[in-house]
Amino acid sequence: MNLVGFNALPDEDAERALVACCAAPAWARALAGGRPYADLAAVTGASDTAIAGLDWPQVELALAAHPRIGERPAGGGQEAVWSRAEQSGVDSADAATRAALAEANRAYEDRFGHVYLVFATGRTDVELLAAARRRLAHDQDTERSVVRRELAAIAKLRLERLLG
Repeated sequence: MNLVGFNALPDEDAERALVACCAAPAWARALAGGRPYADLAAVTGASDTAIAGLDWPQVELALAAHPRIGERPAGGGQEAVWSRAEQSGVDSADAATRAALAEANRAYEDRFGHVYLVFATGRTDVELLAAARRRLAHDQDTERSVVRRELAAIAKLRLERLLG
């Protein structure tokens, strides 16, 4: 799909396409409702604004669609395909690093109550593990701010793939 085709979609179809980029329904509605967009920068700017304005339950809906770092999502849907590519830095992880990532995921979920979300594209298994360990030291407000930034970065990358 390209931007011209996206701008021409009925709202329901646009929202359905967008949820592969970010599974928060309010975000998809905001982006679909903001059409037409002049260019990709306008779409990604609208995405950043929409993510910043999401209430936390909507952010949690988006988080629920993401697999844990190191766990490969099943299925052939667009989101699963993108997620596998984004986490490819973990593919070569040894058993000890995989176990440490699993433990970091558990500790993070125990502390914050949701999946550890990180922009994983281009990052190694060791980098992703170190980031998880650093973020465990955050207070809840700081971590929620980081989660929104990570979610925005992932949504931007996926919008570029969807509309590029």
